[in-house]
Amino acid sequence: MASWFVPDIWQWIRSLPEQWRGGSYPLQICNSPSTNQSLNLVISKHSETQALNLSFSIFSAFHDPVSLWTSNYSTPRSAHTMDLSASVLHDIICGVLRYGSYSNSRSLFRLPNVQIPDDSSKSFNLAAFTLAILVSIYEAPSNLRHEFTDKISAQLMRDEMRYTAKKLMLTLGSNVEEQWMRSVNLAATNWTMEGLRSGGGSPSPFTVFSYALSASRLWKVQVYCPVVAMVMEHPSHQTKDEKLLFSLNYQQLEAVIQLVYRVTIKENWIDVVVRVDNIRCDLVQLVSEALMAKQGYGSDEKHFPSRVSLQLTPMAQPDILSLSVSRSTDNPVHEVGLDASLGVTSASMGVGVSAHETVTQALRPWKFEHSAQGNTASLGWFLHDGAGAGAGGRQVFSGELQRRGLGLLRRPRSWLRDRYTDLGRPFTRGGGVIFAGDEYGEGVCWRMRPAAAGKTVEWEVRAKVWVTYMPNKRRTMHSETRTLEFKEMLQLTVAE
Repeated sequence: MASWFVPDIWQWIRSLPEQWRGGSYPLQICNSPSTNQSLNLVISKHSETQALNLSFSIFSAFHDPVSLWTSNYSTPRSAHTMDLSASVLHDIICGVLRYGSYSNSRSLFRLPNVQIPDDSSKSFNLAAFTLAILVSIYEAPSNLRHEFTDKISAQLMRDEMRYTAKKLMLTLGSNVEEQWMRSVNLAATNWTMEGLRSGGGSPSPFTVFSYALSASRLWKVQVYCPVVAMVMEHPSHQTKDEKLLFSLNYQQLEAVIQLVYRVTIKENWIDVVVRVDNIRCDLVQLVSEALMAKQGYGSDEKHFPSRVSLQLTPMAQPDILSLSVSRSTDNPVHEVGLDASLGVTSASMGVGVSAHETVTQALRPWKFEHSAQGNTASLGWFLHDGAGAGAGGRQVFSGELQRRGLGLLRRPRSWLRDRYTDLGRPFTRGGGVIFAGDEYGEGVCWRMRPAAAGKTVEWEVRAKVWVTYMPNKRRTMHSETRTLEFKEMLQLTVAE
């Protein structure tokens, strides 16, 4: 098989004999010319009454096939048609999820009935290639692992697969989608860390994944990215503490951007108002609590979101008359108690004097700003270290705290310590952030020409998210900031 050939797994399944009484049918997924071996997907059953078996095996002209992965023996109601395709897809999905950190939980594999329309060939193939690359990473012999992984990665990274991935995620549903992405990005993290340990620097087969939805006057962008695939912006003192690095690297950023819009048509113009509905950013652990406690420092040491930036640009520039943004809003205030004490003791006089004071200070950890440049509206959320708290109100993502404020970070009462449990924390208990429309911003408004009425126009959303690590419970000099960028196209019909 030529190295550029892309197997069509969907058509292969549909071409199986209608009267299938037993036997095996292999399909080559990729090959290794240097070793004359190939990775094959095999579907088989031993008799007409026995269940279906799906497997990945290494085939060679010099020895018997070597099985790498086997399914859980699905039992389709018939030997052909859509029942067989649905059974194979179910086994593929379960195979991907079982490589995740919660593979022992049976409840995760009670999947809903997956509907497979006739145009599902690309989604089906994408799911099968995803399982194939996980099998290659975890199960293939070391002399074949890199070659197989690189070839399957090339198939997954084709442009047409981007839209296909969106369709597959919508087919799976949001709950299974989350588990799917955590399983995939756990494999990507393991692959990256293996490359770093070996000095090979193997690129991750998966980086940032995002997709957008436009429906019911709602824009939604969903984003997943393993921390190891994010760009390092502000490294400070680099640690060699392997447990700390394990805690930091085996995390995934999951973000949701939800915007709502309203179209108002006047006699001489049209207003399009876009408001923030919900923006959520979470750092999610990719391994089990038991493994994180054993090889890392548990769930206490991890990155936290420190800045979010959005840019919204209409593509129908000739139809835009003006852009208006509301003022940067008063930010939610968190009341934080700070303890101060003074003690003086004179040994010669035998007199001791002490004083204790509790001061309540209003901190505004998140600063929200609007701005406009041309017809592009910019929305930004910045985490500050607390103006007036002795650090000058520096932006956390900028790295200034890492360079100049590590003494503050080592103080037991620094608000960045115990940041997931303290009452004045600027994060959720899980370490993420939620920006709701009723707290941050009144929206932005584009005024359009009347001729735009009835058109379906596109808006581009460009986003950038920063995550930062500073010591939480550990005493360490290590700190860092990482970032990722992505963009999506959103649609809007200019009608009330």
